[in-house]
Amino acid sequence: MRVLKQTNLREQAKEVIRASIVGGELVSGQVYSATTLSGRLGVSPTPVREALLDLANEGLVEPIRNRGYRILTMADKDLDEISELRKMLEIPAMRLVVQKAGDADLAVLESSVVAIDEAAADKDLVAFLNADRTFHLALLGLTGNSRLVRLVGQLRDQTRLVGLKRMADVGSLAESAAEHRPILEALRARDADRAESLVRHHLDQTRGIWAGRRET
Repeated sequence: MRVLKQTNLREQAKEVIRASIVGGELVSGQVYSATTLSGRLGVSPTPVREALLDLANEGLVEPIRNRGYRILTMADKDLDEISELRKMLEIPAMRLVVQKAGDADLAVLESSVVAIDEAAADKDLVAFLNADRTFHLALLGLTGNSRLVRLVGQLRDQTRLVGLKRMADVGSLAESAAEHRPILEALRARDADRAESLVRHHLDQTRGIWAGRRET
């Protein structure tokens, strides 16, 4: 965990703690106090406590009275519910993107696709997570619906508690990475049906990886 700069400490703390959770540095099921984490981040406990409250609202941690915050563990039922919600939200959103996004808007996503491929090739989990999150949320941002982006971002962060490390363990980062460019190409071709189908397949494959299986 890197030491924070003395500006916008609450947001910085939230992003660093979030990355530490999804990367496995902060262990699921373990309890961490704001004081302990503030010492590791090099700041006072106040912005760390505020950041933890934000992360609790997002479903990443839960407060434990007089002890601190427990890193939440996702059960299969939780992951199934999150996967279903993402399908409800992200698949139909592709048709909106086709309708609303211009060629220049879609071209901006190219750099994220490249970053995803490079991170997967390097087996860099943190870089993969950042690039993957940037791509999907920027893509949804082209619908013009900020609440959709925020909600899917929260759902993605919760599933990555399980998914990211398992994807690396079974060598599936490159496989997952390769599914992003066809989505972008379908959108550029204004093929909403194909974009929806590819996103559905991508979400099914990701859920299968969490469970240690291949989806058909």
